Amino acid sequence: METTKNQYIPQVVFHPGETLAEKLKEMGMGPKEFAVRTGKPEKTISEILNSKSSITPEMAVQFESVTKIPARFWLNRQRSYDEYMARKKRNSLIESSAEWTKKFPVADMIKKGWLPACKTMEEKTLALFSFFGVSSPEAWNNYYLNQQLKIEFRISLAHSSEPYAISAWLRKGELQATELSSNKYSKTAFKKLLPEIKSLMAEHPDNFFEELQQMCLSAGVKIIYTPCLPKAPINGSTRWINESPLIQLTGRYNRNDIFWFTFFHEAGHIILHGKKDIFLENVKDYSDYDEVKEKEADDFAVKWTLTEEEEKEILQKEPISNEDIINFAKKFNTHPAIIIGRLQHHKLLSYSKGRNFIKKVDLS
Repeated sequence: METTKNQYIPQVVFHPGETLAEKLKEMGMGPKEFAVRTGKPEKTISEILNSKSSITPEMAVQFESVTKIPARFWLNRQRSYDEYMARKKRNSLIESSAEWTKKFPVADMIKKGWLPACKTMEEKTLALFSFFGVSSPEAWNNYYLNQQLKIEFRISLAHSSEPYAISAWLRKGELQATELSSNKYSKTAFKKLLPEIKSLMAEHPDNFFEELQQMCLSAGVKIIYTPCLPKAPINGSTRWINESPLIQLTGRYNRNDIFWFTFFHEAGHIILHGKKDIFLENVKDYSDYDEVKEKEADDFAVKWTLTEEEEKEILQKEPISNEDIINFAKKFNTHPAIIIGRLQHHKLLSYSKGRNFIKKVDLS
């Protein structure tokens, strides 16, 4: 949030019409005579004297001839008054925005470094305006709820149970995406990368996310990590920003099997679905939720993590030992955690078994 240091802002600034009224009294001249001498309608002069109308540059030059006061004086007084009234109106807006501000998880956003440290409600409101790039709660509503800018944000969060937290998480992703430079998106290049990314999943080195990010950028796909906010338990999101697909992940469950399934799910959205779609994983109450497309993305993720045929082959081996898990993972070029997670998800394996294969994902 930008502030101007040592800026003097007077508590009250009077309309230049009051100064004009004093000058006319000093000159012993009435409004009608002044109107005739300046060639302006008497109604216009009356409105200026009653602080209902502004002094224009043309008027200021005309007033200079009659009052012997330089035009720049009248223009400076008018500019100061206009700024004072604008600030007064702005302060009133900020004060009335308190209830809107309270709906956001501001404390957590500050803790994560998304917003600067704020103490007063006014500071919090201004920080949110700056963060979202809006000038008022109404502008935020029009963008995130009323879809008045469908080119950039094509869904409405109006019916979402937590539009404020979700919008903050999405906005943070947009800001992060601007910090990344990528090649022009190529569907062909991205598809060719998938086997290499699958091998990265199988190896899951400590710096896997950095490697994954660079690989995706080479194909024109931006991938970022944005931690969850309270009341916005999102696994991930896919959308297009300025002709570039963006995958935004949270690592919500801190497990490599869930992370990789979510990644390939989002990759499926990019390859299978259009640029106009926005997908929020683990959120169903937004305007463009499409169950069919979510199923298609799930099937895509299954294909690239552990196919149904591979899963059936594993299940033919009973009981399944840890050594079996390792051997199958090598055979299918996947990670043991993927096998464990899939079988547990289908309730075919106890949650106590194979926990040592699960790798913690901590991208913070």
